[in-house]
Amino acid sequence: MGQSAKVSVSRPKVEPEVISSDPAAIFWHSTRFICEYFPTMRTNPFPCAGSRALHAPTRREFIYGAGASLGSVAITSLLAEEAAKLAGPLAPKKAHVPAKAKNCIFLMMEGGPSHIDTFDPKPMLDNLHLKEFIREGKQKSAMESGKRYYVRSPFQFKQHGQSGAWMSQPWAHLGEVADELCFFRGCQVDSVNHPTAMYQMNCGNRFGGDPAVGAWVNYGLGTLNQDLPGFVVLPEISYPQGGSANWSNGYLPANFQGTPLRPKGSAILDLQPPQGITADHQRANLNLLASLNQQHQALHPWHEELKARMDNYELAFRMQMEVPDVINIDDEDAKTKEMYGIGSGPTDAFGRKCLLARKLVEKGVRFVQLYNGTWDSHDYIERAHGNLIRGVDQPIAALIKDLKQRGLLESTLIVWCGEFGRTPDNGVRGGGTAYGRDHNPKAMTIWFAGGGVNAGHTIGSTDDRGMEAIEEVHHVRDMHITLLRLLGLEDNKLTFYHAGRFKQLSQFGGKAIDKLIA
Repeated sequence: MGQSAKVSVSRPKVEPEVISSDPAAIFWHSTRFICEYFPTMRTNPFPCAGSRALHAPTRREFIYGAGASLGSVAITSLLAEEAAKLAGPLAPKKAHVPAKAKNCIFLMMEGGPSHIDTFDPKPMLDNLHLKEFIREGKQKSAMESGKRYYVRSPFQFKQHGQSGAWMSQPWAHLGEVADELCFFRGCQVDSVNHPTAMYQMNCGNRFGGDPAVGAWVNYGLGTLNQDLPGFVVLPEISYPQGGSANWSNGYLPANFQGTPLRPKGSAILDLQPPQGITADHQRANLNLLASLNQQHQALHPWHEELKARMDNYELAFRMQMEVPDVINIDDEDAKTKEMYGIGSGPTDAFGRKCLLARKLVEKGVRFVQLYNGTWDSHDYIERAHGNLIRGVDQPIAALIKDLKQRGLLESTLIVWCGEFGRTPDNGVRGGGTAYGRDHNPKAMTIWFAGGGVNAGHTIGSTDDRGMEAIEEVHHVRDMHITLLRLLGLEDNKLTFYHAGRFKQLSQFGGKAIDKLIA
């Protein structure tokens, strides 16, 4: 028999190159390898598919062919990495109902701003100014019952926008966005004391130890950016009354607690690693630490705090890449900083917070809470409230305008409130112009903007002295339920089993305030 002819197969020459360790790059190069070294894949990648011949595989054939090679390793690695990242407790979750907003910026005016001197004018007090009376019966302010005197507002009021929203004279900028606001004058709380009222407004419970609203939102929806915390707090230099419990995770897993940024200097201390320490060094250290922690956790599986701490180490590592660009407001253009009042005295501090809040929600942070205080004006209310309003007025107006021009206002819910309002009177003390007001849990003004609220309307009212809400009266729990509803969450479904029962933000249930929702 004759000797069989040798068949020579020519292989294309491929120049050596450095291939990245990135899974996506591996996938690309491995599929290129298929096409170069197995040319029949380009003409008939699947012989069993009949006589069809193509110069290039279809998309389905390409992916199928890649799955039969090193590409399968690469794409499996890529998908596994993403799945692992999204499988954590802060992974995005499906809303209970269609959401009108996906982020929330909560402007907390700690100390109890006076509705009578901001957004709820009471001309009756002009006739009653300094008239003495005796308060009897149930205490309604932080002061004891007894001899009192009425105090008129030191500010003139003016209507703004097509909605005719009432604002006192120091609000020189907020009137420009009056038609974006929805005012609510019917909210009431239970406490006349700052710490307990702060806890109730922030956590739904006067006595502390419960999750903050931001923690509940994080628990219910997860975060939109796995490289940043889902709940960020921008406090004052002095923490509010009640301290960090105002943004606590309470009985929820520790992953959901608020992350406070430093109010002065660098927002995060030691964000960058020491000189000479590379990302590879840090990754190796974290891997070693994780292995030790995992061994310890296996012996103590009921300690959820350890798992949360491990997750936080990983989050901090990822934040080193993401956070510097987010918290650096110096790179913003001069026009934007001027709009927020940055660099100009009284508006600088809160202007920086508002601009940072915009950048955070822009990057997917679910809930941002800003603190400003203290509004506890028991005397010299003209000076105290006047200065406080001028410090936040321009930054807040700029925040609303900036979100709107970026197309973010519709998806961002803004809330402005304190822990309670103030009384139309004060105890007999001081003299001259040292007039102030006491704490009032029965009347306050809260306003909302963006995120599906009934903009351009004022809901509810107080009596002619501003002492008590008399129309559309709702407990603060109903306000919380409304906030959750706007974000796509139902209070009776957003529960956590603790201490023998399923608990929720509203404590005992309630109802959404439909008139606040567009």
